Amino acid sequence: MKVTFFQTQNGTEPVRERLKSLSASDRKTIGRDIQAVQISWPVGMPLVKSLGNGLWEVRSHLHHGIARVIFLIWQNQMVLLHGFFKKTQKIPHSELELAKQRKHQFLKTLN
Repeated sequence: MKVTFFQTQNGTEPVRERLKSLSASDRKTIGRDIQAVQISWPVGMPLVKSLGNGLWEVRSHLHHGIARVIFLIWQNQMVLLHGFFKKTQKIPHSELELAKQRKHQFLKTLN
């Protein structure tokens, strides 16, 4: 399966930019987890969890916390929508809403 980064209307790729800001070790761990999903889809817990409405999260355990990358599957593509560090048991509403908005924007560009 191909991995694609969500692109904003002005051409930026927020998840790619977020990943670039991390340490090499963290990028390697998250990249390895994304690659595992790419190669072995469908994948379940503990690596991938469904968030409903076609959204999924890759859960990467780093030495200083848990990173999440929210994605959707579209025509055999894994579209990376949003990445963040999770600090609470539940995904913060604002993080999930941002991923939903990006999903909507992505699907809108297809029409």
